[in-house]
Amino acid sequence: MKFETYPFEKLNSLLSDITPSSDYTPLSLTIGEPQFETPQFILDELCQRSSLLNKYPATAGEEILQKGILTYLKNRFDLSLESSQIIPTFGTREVLFNFPQFLLHDVEHPTMIFPNPFYQIYEGSAIASRAEVLYFDLNKENNFTPTIDEEELKNVDLVILNSPNNPTSAVMAFEELKKWVKLALKYNFVLLNDECYIDLYLDEPLPSLLNASMEVGNSEFKNVLVINSISKRSSAPGLRSGFIAGDKEILKAYMRYRTYVGTALPLPLQYASAVAWSEQSHVDVFRQKYIKNFALAKEILDIQTPKATFYIWLEVKDELEFTRKLYQNYNLKVLAGSFLGREGAGKGYVRLALVYEADKTKEALQRIKQALKEIN
Repeated sequence: MKFETYPFEKLNSLLSDITPSSDYTPLSLTIGEPQFETPQFILDELCQRSSLLNKYPATAGEEILQKGILTYLKNRFDLSLESSQIIPTFGTREVLFNFPQFLLHDVEHPTMIFPNPFYQIYEGSAIASRAEVLYFDLNKENNFTPTIDEEELKNVDLVILNSPNNPTSAVMAFEELKKWVKLALKYNFVLLNDECYIDLYLDEPLPSLLNASMEVGNSEFKNVLVINSISKRSSAPGLRSGFIAGDKEILKAYMRYRTYVGTALPLPLQYASAVAWSEQSHVDVFRQKYIKNFALAKEILDIQTPKATFYIWLEVKDELEFTRKLYQNYNLKVLAGSFLGREGAGKGYVRLALVYEADKTKEALQRIKQALKEIN
């Protein structure tokens, strides 16, 4: 298997010959990793359960973790799911990589379609699955949301949506999500939405693809799945806790597959995850931090703020030149958009991850403003 170089490796290569200005302290807005402290109640639960490291964890997850996830789905989305409709996972990266391999293994000529630009694990899973890849090209003309081409969907096996979207921050309308559920039933493909940023909304809470499925009468979630992670919502990326939820028939077979993969969450992490999934107020604290950061971005860069995530998809003339000059002149790293896309997608954009407290974020944005005047 031949995998594409990861975006951060490409960035390191792009900047390797540059000595950044010593007039500024180093700052980086490249990685979508929250820089806030993980809430103490999660840490306390992790410590209190550390003695459970002497036991093997079950692939299906302990009952307490299952209940925590089900509580989250009920409280956040008013969804009453059964334990057979969820699988706790070791974050969502591993799911995005191995689920397509499981799903497409017996398909003679598998085909996947996903947004472009994208989270690179989508592409990696397609390569590992021997799948032909089609793209939803995201651009200003379609408001960075997937455009439906029913002719293409006739032979597609797996469609991955990503709303709220990384890297563009675009959010698909509820009516669009409903259309996609209907299409998944009409053409019998599996529809998966990556919802890892769904709790980082700025204004109104965002619905899940599972809500859209219920709305169109697909209450059993046939062909419909979502994934979610604790990393962003709870500022706990190292906890590696996620889940996949939806069609129980697909999940029943996927569970058997997972017993061979060996990705069960260690028991102390399961207990810490359970309390994190069950509690919402700490997420609201983090949301307020991101709201404040976006307010700064609107004030300093005069841009329209997104509906969710902590990313800004900033348009520039030449994303590679801008990235290099910003690092050279202002000791600030951003991620060139073309590193996140294929066939020209992402060209002319850089991604900014506003994952710091307001003071650092303000400093970074002021440097970018000055750079835009000089470079753009």
